[in-house]
Amino acid sequence: MSEKLKIKLSVANRVYPLTINPSQEEGLRLASQQINDLIKKFEQNYSVQDKQDALAMCALQIASSKKQTSLNEENFIGELEEKITNLISMLDEKN
Repeated sequence: MSEKLKIKLSVANRVYPLTINPSQEEGLRLASQQINDLIKKFEQNYSVQDKQDALAMCALQIASSKKQTSLNEENFIGELEEKITNLISMLDEKN
């Protein structure tokens, strides 16, 4: 069984102790840094004073970005499948 790692992450000026798999550490640290950077951006650019509001805005931005990426991938896959189907049809017509 793999060993667990105990780390502390700071998000919105709060420290969260976590027990994780070592392979998760880099992703979690980068995610917490991304959240803290977004909070700072929202506080500076939009005069957000309440951390709860800043966190909500962060959640919305990160979730919408993830969803848009997923939609873009689905569209790309759909277009790719259509092109493959067309190529197969063209090959079948020649045979």
